[in-house]
Amino acid sequence: MIRNLTILCLGLLGMLACSKPSSEDTQKTNAAKKEKTRLKVMAYNLWHGGDAGKQPLEKTMEVIQKAGAEIVGISEPDGFNPNAGEEQYQNRPDNSKIIAEKWGWHHFRQKGGASIISKYKIVEELPNQTGVKIELPNGKHVYFFNAHFIHIPYQPYQLAEIKYGDYPYIKTEEEAIRWANEARKGEVETILTEMNKVAGENAPMFMTGDFNEPSHLDWTEKAAEAGVVQIKVEWPATKAFEGLGFVDAYRTIFPDEAKYPGDTWTPLSTPEDEKNGEDVLDRIDFVLVKGEQVKVLDTKIVGEVSEYSDIKIENYPSDHRAVVSTVELTW
Repeated sequence: MIRNLTILCLGLLGMLACSKPSSEDTQKTNAAKKEKTRLKVMAYNLWHGGDAGKQPLEKTMEVIQKAGAEIVGISEPDGFNPNAGEEQYQNRPDNSKIIAEKWGWHHFRQKGGASIISKYKIVEELPNQTGVKIELPNGKHVYFFNAHFIHIPYQPYQLAEIKYGDYPYIKTEEEAIRWANEARKGEVETILTEMNKVAGENAPMFMTGDFNEPSHLDWTEKAAEAGVVQIKVEWPATKAFEGLGFVDAYRTIFPDEAKYPGDTWTPLSTPEDEKNGEDVLDRIDFVLVKGEQVKVLDTKIVGEVSEYSDIKIENYPSDHRAVVSTVELTW
């Protein structure tokens, strides 16, 4: 009798042990419970509101629609005043606001010729017009920053000895970094300050824009040896955002900077123009992402019908190719 009772107890203990979920099973269950959301974000320089390309505003809208973007960081949102002469640069219409109103989207005007338009509600505008807090359909929030950094002095032209403003030609990495900092360091630090203020919320963050400065991930020794860039330069703007934990959405998908330069400047020039010393083709428009919840699934270049664009638009209206990234957010 005692022997049978012992066997019964041991059997029950075995059943309990088998039925207890392992830590691995618990982790899998918790992971399965996490909500996943996909989001498409875009960086797009309209080129004087899309008017400089002499295309109707509908063409600029088509670019965003074909990219499938839901939040767009815009540079050069202002179109031309329809009056002739120099008056076209006065009282200019914000074409990004017009687009947002046509679609029923939300709009945020920024300094420096920039704006943000969002399919989803903007619930907070951040100081110094640096960015916004956006509420997604699931009630979760993301922070979206955008900028159009000053375009001059432009260091790739200084290095290539292309005249652009009254600035000296330069030859070294040290000179390029110094001039880049003189031009844009203040703008970059203003944004970094506001990012740090909200970093404690651990919400996903995005930074988009026309930086008017290349990436330190592109101007490497490898790319210089391949003849893709002039010299190695640790460009300070992208380096500063990387220091805060941002990753480059394009380089996440296309890590080989020599094979995939990803040029966004400019569809108006050709590699032949670059060889002739008339321009410098480069990647100066970016989508940067930050957060453990953010996974970059895809990044595409949007532009003219050519081998340099992933999403091709007939009669592309801008002098910058755009960048659109699909990310997965896990909550």
